Formats: sequence, C-alpha cells, structure tokens
Amino acid sequence: MSSQEAAREDLWLFGYGSLIWRPDFVHAERAVARVDGWVRRFWQGSVDHRGVPGAPGRVVTLLPDARGHCVGMAFRVGAEDVPRVIEQLDLREVGGYERVELAMEVRGGVRHARSAVTYVATADNDNFLGDAPVRQIAEQVLGARGPSGHNAEYVLRLDEWLRDEGLEDPHVHELAALVRAGARRG
Repeated sequence: MSSQEAAREDLWLFGYGSLIWRPDFVHAERAVARVDGWVRRFWQGSVDHRGVPGAPGRVVTLLPDARGHCVGMAFRVGAEDVPRVIEQLDLREVGGYERVELAMEVRGGVRHARSAVTYVATADNDNFLGDAPVRQIAEQVLGARGPSGHNAEYVLRLDEWLRDEGLEDPHVHELAALVRAGARRG
C-alpha cells in the first residue's frame, strides 16, 4: 500500500507483541482482535530493541498455522495519520519484519474492520532465530537487554495483557512462567 493510497482511507493495524502494551503511535480507536491461520512465537531475534548485536533478545512474530489463531489488538488509524504512522512503524519494525495484510475479526461491535496491516518476521531475515526449547528461549530472554529495556519485560507485559483479557496463548504463558522463575532465582 502506497502512502497516497493509505492517505485516502483509515487503516487498521494488528498488534500482537509490544504494540499491544506500547502503541506509541496515534490511533483513533482500538479493540481486541483475532487473526486465524497464524500463531505467535518468540522466534525473532531483536538486536535493536530487546537485545544487542552478539546478544539478541527474543521477540514475537507470527507464523502460518492452518489450525491456529492469534489474539491481539487492532488499532484504527485515521486517514490523515496513516502515512506518518506507517513511516514510524516501518522504522520501529526494521529489524527483519515485513508489512503484510491479514484477515481479522474484531471483538466488541466494530463491524467494518475486516482486514489489518501487521508486521511479520520471515525465516529469511538476518535476525530470525527460529524454534528452540522453551527453557533455552527463557534463558536467552533473561540474559538480554537492549535500548528498549530488558527482554523479560517484553515477555511479562505480553503475558500480563493476555491474562488480563482472559486469553490463552500456551507458548507465551509457558515462557513467562519460566522467565518469572528464573528472575526469582537470579
């Protein structure tokens, strides 16, 4: 979507990681939303926010999964703000993410939102770390810190939001429990 196209209409964005609890962009409306056919995983390395080169943190990406789904937050950005917000998010997500459009269901009566733009890290980017045992991911998270703070904060704030909304995400919940336990030991 070009900036000129975006400027003619409002845009919905789907956040499934730090955008949920740190949406540092202007938006007119927000609601809990779900995308089907995708799952959230801590498989993306972060050397610009939650880690540094040589000691990356781990952040989430979406992975295709025909039977899966991911619940996050949908943000409606007014047409006049779309070019600036996209530019801002393109910079924020520069560490291996690509902008994609997904079908989306919004909770709570927002019927006109049928799709959203989001950012997905693919396996071919330089920061993609891929699958690992959850205990290994937790150890990496506990040892990582970057310009945006400690990697553990990212995991725990995402888990807290999911729990506050009464939402299940076994991958996030398991990782958060291990991070909490490790933080108590350390």
